[in-house]
Amino acid sequence: MKSMVAPSAWSITRITRVNARKIPNSSPPFSIFFRPKPYSLFSSSVSPLSMAASSALTASSGDVTTDAEVFELIKAHQEKAARLPPLEEIRTVVNHSVQGMLSTISQKYEGYPSGSMVDFACDLEGYPILAVSSLASHTKDLLANKKCSLLVAKDFEDKTDLLITLYGDAIPVSEEDKGDIRTAYLTRHPNAFWVFFLIVLTVDFGDFQFVRVEPKVVRYVTGIATALLGSGEFSKEAYKAAQVDLIAQFSKPVASHMNRDHAEDTKLIVQHTTSILVDSAYMLDLDSLGFYVKATYKGNTFKLRIPFPRRAEDRKDVKTLIVEMLQAAKSQSN
Repeated sequence: MKSMVAPSAWSITRITRVNARKIPNSSPPFSIFFRPKPYSLFSSSVSPLSMAASSALTASSGDVTTDAEVFELIKAHQEKAARLPPLEEIRTVVNHSVQGMLSTISQKYEGYPSGSMVDFACDLEGYPILAVSSLASHTKDLLANKKCSLLVAKDFEDKTDLLITLYGDAIPVSEEDKGDIRTAYLTRHPNAFWVFFLIVLTVDFGDFQFVRVEPKVVRYVTGIATALLGSGEFSKEAYKAAQVDLIAQFSKPVASHMNRDHAEDTKLIVQHTTSILVDSAYMLDLDSLGFYVKATYKGNTFKLRIPFPRRAEDRKDVKTLIVEMLQAAKSQSN
């Protein structure tokens, strides 16, 4: 099975259903996220880049006077910004997530689904691992019917962001694999020492156990509640074969450092890259091809993709690339 949409297709969606072409010059600031959306083909309501939009990319932000012009300028930049291939991003997001919504077939309420928030970690194949108690209702459900789904969100606070659902079977982890699985779980949940002790001490009594969700299909949706909804699915084989981006693991420490110590530098890089004199820029996350920021401009809020000049090879290279981008920004400002 392959993706239902073109992997290279990206578009911009907004939280509100505002058509930028219809925004009058006197309209109040529209508080929205301009977000590059993977996985969705360009909507018929959004035309390809016009000559005006392309030329706007080279214009200074001082020439931009209306909300519509700002939208076109950002759209022109975002459509060209480098991003991870869809399947690689999906595999990376799941790998670095630690919590999701597990749905099971309820035994207590026959015929109805049951949902539980659960912690998980991934094994080397990208399959989610759960530590479940025999006392939990979802464990009882899984013992009776192994079919389940696990919903993972890139950002639970942003409903328009990437949502991933893995449909599969919950299979108990074999004795042979328990040592490696325990290590993987504690790596993602270092404070869950109870997992180690309880599973070691009570496994013979069946109180706790590890189960692996082996996906049959991985489905994704993005741009919910916007005019540019995108969705599709991948097979188990395609998901398993996908690579996890190696730079994404440094996302939190790098973003925290930049937001704490170099907020002005981040803002300057965004201004230089997008040609918009944003008022602020907060780094959200990064990967080997670039990073995302939440930026503000005259009361408006944008979520933007800022590409690196080239692919980052390691954490040290991320620093090198950011320094290069900052130097380029300062050079132009001077």
